[in-house]
Amino acid sequence: MNVTRKPPVLVIDGDRFDDYEGFTREFSSLLDDHRWHGNLDAFSDILSGGFGTPEEGFTLRWDHSDRSRRVLGHRAQADLLRAALPHVHPDNARGFRARIAHAEHGRGPTLFDTITEIIREHRPGGPLPGNVVLTLV
Repeated sequence: MNVTRKPPVLVIDGDRFDDYEGFTREFSSLLDDHRWHGNLDAFSDILSGGFGTPEEGFTLRWDHSDRSRRVLGHRAQADLLRAALPHVHPDNARGFRARIAHAEHGRGPTLFDTITEIIREHRPGGPLPGNVVLTLV
């Protein structure tokens, strides 16, 4: 008898945080024996599996995602980019500053958009390894 197991469901609760640091804590609480410190490249690696997430993939259910969309908006995107600016290669600094200015003026992707895009890149059949199904509730 071949039994197909449903992938585990990990839940982010958008009512449990008010900023990116809170999102970082909320997501880290889902991980087994691993702590994520907020770097988005590391976030992508974690979603590939094996860094505290199930190797076989999982469903990531984001409850109260509309609230998260607001608190992880353009201002949060600008803040995150601004914090990273000192670490950007000088050749890329001008473009990076332009991204900050866009976010400060409410243009371009929000931080919520950036995070959900990273998650979606790890979808089944997506361009990056992993098997993550994102459900926004």
